[in-house]
Amino acid sequence: MGLLIDLTRAADAVSETTASSSDPEVATIGEALSYAGFTIAIVFGVLLLIFICIRIFTAIFSVAEKSGSAAEPAIAAETAAASAVEAASEGEDFSSGTLRLKGCDEKTAAMIMAIVSDNTGIPLSELVFKSITLVENE
Repeated sequence: MGLLIDLTRAADAVSETTASSSDPEVATIGEALSYAGFTIAIVFGVLLLIFICIRIFTAIFSVAEKSGSAAEPAIAAETAAASAVEAASEGEDFSSGTLRLKGCDEKTAAMIMAIVSDNTGIPLSELVFKSITLVENE
């Protein structure tokens, strides 16, 4: 009998607990607005941190790119010019016509052709240049 009385007391306690917790506590308008404002502030704070990180990484990569790319065009142009000279000296009977130089010497024209060949990825033997004109900056 003692066990039965203990079980009924426990059941009554559980029913009282569930009855009191069935009424949820509702926040007032002021509390709800403060929760929303706090949440929005956190979101904007995180977005600001992401923005700052992107700016820092952009600055780092642009400095690294500038320092690495300053020497690359000169080396690539020299390599392309050297390969053009080697191809011409091998005794090939290949000619792509005539080239008219207007205001520039042959060395400058060779350098321009080597740079164009390197930047486009097309071998110099496949490119056809009609004329190269020097444009004066005013």
